[in-house]
Amino acid sequence: MNECKRCARIIVLSSLFSTALSLQCGYPSTFVINQYATPSSIHSPQASSHLPLQTHRHTTRARCVRLSSAKGAENEDDVSKSKKKIGISKHIQSAVKKFKARPGTYLLIPIIAAFVGWFTNYLAVQMIFYPIEFRGIPIWRRDGEPLGLLGWQGIVPAKTYKMSETMVNMVTTQLLNVEEVFRRLDPDIVASTLGPEVPKLMESIGEELVPLSWTQKAGRALFFSLPGRTKAAMDSANHRFLHDFTVSMQDNIGTLLNIKNCVINQMMQDRALLGQLFRKCGQAELDFLTNSGLWFGFMLGIIQMIVALFWENPWALSIGGAIVGLATNWLALKWIFEPVNPTKIGPFILQGQFLRRQQEVAKEFSSFFANNVLTSEKLWDSILNDPSTKSSFGLLFTNHLKKFANVLSGGVGFLLPGGILTKASSSALEKLPNHLHVLHPYVDKALGLQFTLRTQMEKMTCAKFERVLHPIFEEDELTLIIAGGFLGFAAGLVQQGIETGAAAKWVSKCKLKIMKLVSRLFSSSTAATDQS
Repeated sequence: MNECKRCARIIVLSSLFSTALSLQCGYPSTFVINQYATPSSIHSPQASSHLPLQTHRHTTRARCVRLSSAKGAENEDDVSKSKKKIGISKHIQSAVKKFKARPGTYLLIPIIAAFVGWFTNYLAVQMIFYPIEFRGIPIWRRDGEPLGLLGWQGIVPAKTYKMSETMVNMVTTQLLNVEEVFRRLDPDIVASTLGPEVPKLMESIGEELVPLSWTQKAGRALFFSLPGRTKAAMDSANHRFLHDFTVSMQDNIGTLLNIKNCVINQMMQDRALLGQLFRKCGQAELDFLTNSGLWFGFMLGIIQMIVALFWENPWALSIGGAIVGLATNWLALKWIFEPVNPTKIGPFILQGQFLRRQQEVAKEFSSFFANNVLTSEKLWDSILNDPSTKSSFGLLFTNHLKKFANVLSGGVGFLLPGGILTKASSSALEKLPNHLHVLHPYVDKALGLQFTLRTQMEKMTCAKFERVLHPIFEEDELTLIIAGGFLGFAAGLVQQGIETGAAAKWVSKCKLKIMKLVSRLFSSSTAATDQS
């Protein structure tokens, strides 16, 4: 009986607790209906009818537990957010205090970063083209590389051969058809222009073969005593000789002229020439590369200043300076050549600085190349002196000269011995460059290389045109970027010394050492004067 009473009390208390809890959570309590059940009813068969009420009670309790845990989690989030806000405000207040304590030091950071960005980019441009010859101690250095163990040579002068070869391949495959260009020469005009020089050439050859003055006078007297028809026939033979020789050259220009060797030999003889070409074509991009370091560096310097204010680390300025040096060079190089093709982003059309100047660059490139590299004088010099073409030209010239000499000697009634013709041909090849100057103006005009190069370059696709200038940066782009980072780190180190006061201490130590040294020198000089 006592146990039944005890169970009844427990049931009543639990029902009251459930009712209060359900009312607090906003749910009606169905268990209240059975709160006055007798102890005996608990063990009766009818007790099973109260099971749904008990299940609802447990569900209600679970819901209340979940709600209370959710409210607890929300409270924890609010607490963490408030803590974060307090932490951020403390950091801001600390940064403001640091700035107020030394405003000049922090305001100098963007200015110094701008100077570092400009100077590193300026130095990068100079390193591309200078020095022309290697400067340093040649302890160890790979051929064709600008950087030695202790020294440096400009990237373009160091890699002249490779860059020139790339450029010539571009010119001969995309801009010029050498055979088609030389077909523009009119053989009759060449013969008429060069005709008056043939008698002078023959006379100089005769002076070399027969040095006696009386024989020379006799030969002139014999020539002037010839009938007019014979002289006209000799003039016609002279014209025919030059005409046929010009046609033969046009037919065999592939074996007589090596454009690749012609260009590369010039560039290797004067390593500054290729640099002049690149500077002429890409001066706007080189100026942009230098000047962009100023405002790129300033913007990155603002970020560097903010980091230095919030990051309690004395190396923040040095690391930031290295990042500024690296980023300014990298951003400027990317801005010049990317994107290659016009890319539309919203209302803007983006394209690399160099690629947007295709027509202007084509004009500068064609002018420089036609007037300084592929001139008539340089082409003839390559034909006559290039080991790969000299023998072919000599053979062709000798054959035509012998035919011409036989026609002339047959016209006056005698034939020259073969040995004399061979000597005359060799002498003519040596003296020929002295008589070609009259032909250069016509050849330069007739070939029209400047117009051809310009029009063909203007038709190039963006991807092909990008290869005209990009190789000079691409060859050692990483070297230039790393050099910028090193210089930026050095400048940041100076800033770090100023910010931490280490620079002032170092300056004061140097002053003390200098003063001590001066005082010692002064005392020693005074003692010497006293002894004397």
